[in-house]
Amino acid sequence: MTEQHNTRVPQFFLTPGGPCPYLPGHIERKVFARLTGSYAQPLSEALTHSGFRRSQSIAYRPACEGCNACVSVRILVREFEASRTFKRVIRRNEDLVRTEVVAEATREQFALLRTYLDSRHAGGGMSDMGLFDYVAMVEETPVDTQIIEYRRPSTDGKPGPLVACALTDVLRDGVSMVYSFFHPGEDARSLGTHMILDHIRDAKSRGLPHVYLGYWVEGSEKMAYKTRFKPMEALTRDGWSRL
Repeated sequence: MTEQHNTRVPQFFLTPGGPCPYLPGHIERKVFARLTGSYAQPLSEALTHSGFRRSQSIAYRPACEGCNACVSVRILVREFEASRTFKRVIRRNEDLVRTEVVAEATREQFALLRTYLDSRHAGGGMSDMGLFDYVAMVEETPVDTQIIEYRRPSTDGKPGPLVACALTDVLRDGVSMVYSFFHPGEDARSLGTHMILDHIRDAKSRGLPHVYLGYWVEGSEKMAYKTRFKPMEALTRDGWSRL
């Protein structure tokens, strides 16, 4: 098929099957579309609303035979109220310095990513990621993308140590957390939770109603944390409805 540019109508492709990373014994397949041309941003937004996720210049969605376990979820920002546990996480990280930077990869970010992957996801699908792979993940984006850096306070006038990062797309109706990672030695800070709470705060300050968290799989321990951020909507055959 010939790829078409500057069009609102995407062309979809199907990937070959492979082992599912969430449900043992299942075979994973994905349908994907290329995000190119001047309509990449609105196309990415439309596909996100339809349950797709972005990776570089590709939007993808699971298309597994006989399985619909992967469910797109998003937090309802305007109705969200932090629990006592979440408030403790917020207070615990009040000293962190939050900075929005352009989507350009740095060696410091990559070093943090490698520490995170080696500690938390050894042997996973991204375990062999190199520097150039990380550069592509961050910089090959045709849409409105930014990196949120979280640092310890400065002690010598220079930026403090980097402890967490979030690669985030900005949409008309929310923010989409494409990928986030943090220093595994900072468990007491609950940095993964903190980054989601910070994105909720940021979306609220922008007047945006949603934080998109990607897929949730019922019964998967890796995904269980997402349902703590209530109220939340899930994408069903009848559209978005409360989870």
